[in-house]
Order: sequence, then C-alpha cells, then structure tokens
Amino acid sequence: MSSTISVRHGDASADLESGATAIQALKALEAVRGQIVAARVDGQEWDLDREVPDGAQVEGIAADSDEGRAILRHSTAHVMAQAVTDLFPNAKWAIGPPIEDGFYYDFDVERPFTAEDLDKIEARMVELLREKQRFVREEVARDDALTEFADQPYKTQIIELVGDGTIASAVDAPDAPEVTDGNVTFTVYRNVRPDQTVAWSDLCRGPHVPSTDRIPAFKLLRSAGAYWRGQEDQPMLQRIYGTAWESKKALTKHLEMIEEAKKRDHRKLGRDLELVHFPDELGPGLSIFLPNGAIVRKQMEDWIRDETLRRGYQPVYTPHIAKEDLWRISGHLENYGELMYPGMELEDGGGAAYRLKPMNCPFHILAFTSRTRSYRELPVRISELGTVYRYERSGVVNGMLRARGFTQDDSHIFCRPDQVVDEVADCVEFARDLYRAFGLGDPSRVAISTRPAKSIAGHDDKWEAAEAALIEAVQKTGLEYEIDPGEGAFYGPKIDIHARDAIGREWQLTTVQVDFNLPERFDVTYVGDDGAKHRPYMVHRALFGSIERFFSVMVESFNGAFPTWLAPVQAVVIPVADEFDGYADEVAAALRANDVRVEVDVADDTLGAKIRRGQTSKVPYALIVGASEREARTVAIRPYRGDQRKDVPLDEFVTEIDAEIRERRTDLDLP
Repeated sequence: MSSTISVRHGDASADLESGATAIQALKALEAVRGQIVAARVDGQEWDLDREVPDGAQVEGIAADSDEGRAILRHSTAHVMAQAVTDLFPNAKWAIGPPIEDGFYYDFDVERPFTAEDLDKIEARMVELLREKQRFVREEVARDDALTEFADQPYKTQIIELVGDGTIASAVDAPDAPEVTDGNVTFTVYRNVRPDQTVAWSDLCRGPHVPSTDRIPAFKLLRSAGAYWRGQEDQPMLQRIYGTAWESKKALTKHLEMIEEAKKRDHRKLGRDLELVHFPDELGPGLSIFLPNGAIVRKQMEDWIRDETLRRGYQPVYTPHIAKEDLWRISGHLENYGELMYPGMELEDGGGAAYRLKPMNCPFHILAFTSRTRSYRELPVRISELGTVYRYERSGVVNGMLRARGFTQDDSHIFCRPDQVVDEVADCVEFARDLYRAFGLGDPSRVAISTRPAKSIAGHDDKWEAAEAALIEAVQKTGLEYEIDPGEGAFYGPKIDIHARDAIGREWQLTTVQVDFNLPERFDVTYVGDDGAKHRPYMVHRALFGSIERFFSVMVESFNGAFPTWLAPVQAVVIPVADEFDGYADEVAAALRANDVRVEVDVADDTLGAKIRRGQTSKVPYALIVGASEREARTVAIRPYRGDQRKDVPLDEFVTEIDAEIRERRTDLDLP
C-alpha cells in the first residue's frame, strides 16, 4: 500500500502522507479561504479532522455560506444539549437539527423550561465553548449503540427504526445505515475535553466544527412544546430554539431583524389595522378577512384573475368536497392522507364517504376530461381561486403563513410533451411579473427539486425528461437556479420560487410542478394528429402559493403600509373644523368619482388626534382642508410617506393619485 495519497482542488493537486485530514489537504492545496468550518470531499460534507481518501477532490466550506452556517448551528445544538444535560441530569434528549436561521433541540424534562432556565443554559454553553472541547466522530455498531444509549429512549427508538429499515433516516438521526455483512453501523459524535475525557455523546450524521471554541456567536431564543416525531399521539417534549452565526456582527444583525419581525408580525398588524381576525371559535389555522383585509385581498384576486385571462387561462369553479373515491384514485389518501380531514358520510351519499379537498388538481382533471380533447387545443390552461383544507398539526400552524384553510391561485396546464418547456418557462415569467407587481422585486432564489426517495415507482424516463424540461425552462428565463436533490413531490419534480421581503427574509411562495402521475391515474388523454389517444403532461402551478400566505408576507414586508393601489383606505379627508365638513365631502366626492377609496374624518377630536389616527392607520394620504383650501379649492397633503405639500389644487391631486393607482406603483420608500 502506498504511504502517500493524492488530493485535488479544482485543477490543483498535492501529495500527502496517508492518513492526512481534510484540513491538512486544504492547507497543502492552498485552498483555505477565510473562516471555514468543514470540508466537502468528493461532494460530501466532511469533518476537517477526518481522513480523506486517495484521489479525493477537496474544498472548504465557508462559515458564512448556507452549508457552513448549518454546520455551525448543528454544532451549537450539540453544545446546548450538553449544557441542558449538565444542568438537568434527568433530561432525555431527542433530536436537534439545524433549521433556517438557527437550530433547536427537543428534551423530555419534568417541567417546561423557563426564561431563567434558558439564561442558565446559555451561561453554561459559554463555559463549554471556552473549554475547547473537540467534536470527535466515531462509527458504532448497532448493538453497541443500543447499549451506549440504553437510558435514552428517543435515541434507542431512532436506532431501532433506522436499523430495521422502518425509516431510512430521521431528522438529526444517524447517517443512513451502512450495511456490511448484515451489520448496521451508526455514527456518534463525542464532545471530548482537552484531557481526552468524553463529556457528552450523541447519534449524529455530522459533520461538525472541529471544536467548541470555533462557534463565534450564538443566542438562545425561546422554548416551546413539540410532539415527538411531530405526532400528536407521541410524548410532548420541550423544544429550545436558538441561533448561531459566523460573527458577533452577523448575530447582532439577525437579532435586530427578529425584533423588527416581531413588530411586523401579520397577526399583530392584522389586529391593529383591522385586516384579519383569528377567533378562538374557529380553531388554529383558520381566519377571517375583515373589511380592510378583504379589500386588499380583492385587489390581489382581481390582478391574478385579469392576468390569467389575458394569458389564455380558462376559469373554473369547483366544489369544496368530493367522494372519498376521488382521493383514492388520485393517490392523495395513500400519500397525503395524514393531512386530510376525516371522511364524512352524508344521508343521501349511498354510504359513500366525502372528504374536504386538500388540493384542486383532481377537479381540474375532471374539467379537462369533461369532453374529448384534440392535440390542436393543447395547451389547455385551467385556473381557479380554489379554497383547500389541510389538517396541519397545531405545532406547525402559524397564522396565515401556515394555515388549515386557505385559497390557492391554482392552475393546471395540460400540454403535449413538446410544450412542457415553454409552458413552465411562462409560469416562471408569470411569477416574476407577480413579484414585481406586488413590490417584492425579482425572485431571490429559484430551486429545482428532483426525484425524492418516496416517489411513484417506475417512469424513470419520464422523471429524467421532466427534470431536464424544468432546467431548460428556467434557463430560458435567464434566472439563476439551484438544484435541491430529492426534494421533489412524489409524483414529479418541481420548481420552488422564493422572494425576499423588505427586512431581508426569504419566503418560498410560488411552486411549479410537472406531473405524469395523475394523468395516468385518471386515464387522461387527448387525440393526436395520428387519430390515436396520447397522454398529456400536467403542469401544476400556484403563483401566490396561497392568497393567505402571500397576503401575510406583504403585510409584514410593507409593515402594514400598503402602496396606494392596495391600501384599504387610500385617502382620508380631515376638516380642521366642523364648518369645513361640506368642503371635505366635496373633496371626497371628487376622489370617489375616480374610484379612490376615501373616508372623511368628522369625529369629535382635535386636528392633531385625527392626523395621528391617519398615520396610525397607515393611510397613504391625509388631506387637510380649512378656510384657505375651501376658498382656493386646494388640499394640504400629509402623506404617510414623503414630504408634506400645501396649496395643491384638488384636480391636480386627483390626477396624481389616479395615475398612481392605475399604474399600481410600488416603487415607494418601504417603511
């Protein structure tokens, strides 16, 4: 056996002694750039102190990259779990993965964690960071892992579930099992003190930062209850959330964003601005649009209806329920049943159970198959603002952002194979136009999700063709894209399109999916130019994603101060005294004649109180009128944004606001 190995970084190469680690390889290749937390070896994430194989391609993972932050946060989660078990020796620990912008870890403890507990845990974590404990990876046989974690029921359950093939892996569970001669091997990471004693161990697929002192900045945020494995029939655990970043500056910026996000929470603003209502009587995940919110929603719906008609879509209306057999044919009962509401038997249903619809797809298929279709008709684009119902677990429901009842701007395009690329590209362009129209700018991220482990069997050629079509379609738009391996739907690959709001948060909104499963399940066909029946492709697309979710993102991005064309009240006229109420009504009438949504504030309040009310309500324009304004037929303008103006002719202001509304301007200074 050779005593040396060769490693590569791009076109560069270097020879090292056998047993060299990833960090040694990177140094030899002069490939250490800035702060790195781990390596990528032949495309796989790798601990820096782990040996690299001969001929490996090696690159560093920067601390400020998405992958680097996830590793940093995962490592911090382990430190937090060690701190919890130090302070609460009877605690049983479950899972602790990195998540977007942070991490969490679940614990089985005697009582919920308090704010004081979090302070103590955080202080203990600081001590552990100073100890410079190393993260050491070790491979452990299944039986040995069961012995080691015998007093940790959640870990032994993971070992048993993965080991017997019930699940391939779990969130923050071991690596997918490596089977050699029938033996299943798990990876364990140990926190090792400088004196070489093991301080704490956990099942984990890794990688981690080399040592605890390589975690620059972190903060524990809150605690909450969470069911084990997300199932309500399982024990309720206590989850601690935290965040970690590559620098104290980055952490401070993130914490400031969190505070700003709290002020902008759509539930808070929805209450303060009388946009939406979440009464307890409805239950979690269900809401009521109040008149102000309903006006904003109407603008959204009018825009999407007009645009879909202009782009050749055909509208339909479909029921909210259907016989259970429909969902059996579609595969939803088999693959989506846990998110569907229970069946209900109706007196005149002949014993058939009915289900609330979780999706609109089967109904649109029935609309397409209502008569024979010719290849000359394709593509057929069917659209609907369809309300759906999904039994999301209470732990994940989040106002309108993750709801149980919501309306999708749902469309399904039935097309020939040669039309798929153009149709998908048009959907992506449509999404880009929508984001711009509603003030979110160009998409911030476009991700193509490929075939998942759990997918419909067979159809390898169709999966490959559909994935290639999605890539070609996005390339046609000129947008940059990423590949999310294995994140597609069970019936086909998809494109997820994200937008960034005014305070920098990224939201996944639009989804475009290619489906060759449902056309087969429902035997959907069209007559080709050869007179034979052919199977169409089916493209699912929802641009808003859901009206409720997009509405919530807008509320938070605009901080409730909508651009004029979207605002529930676009102008408020404020007379400085009762004697000017008549002229105030004239101003309002001139605006209403141009379809401006206007109110007159004739409340028995001071002028200052009325102006403050307009500002608090975030009305785009407050128009002050008194003696001089009545005499000259002018208005004094106090906009929510921008500079105040006096002596503006009424006709001139009417023309200005009319143009602003008709052009749907959103290029305003954001709050």
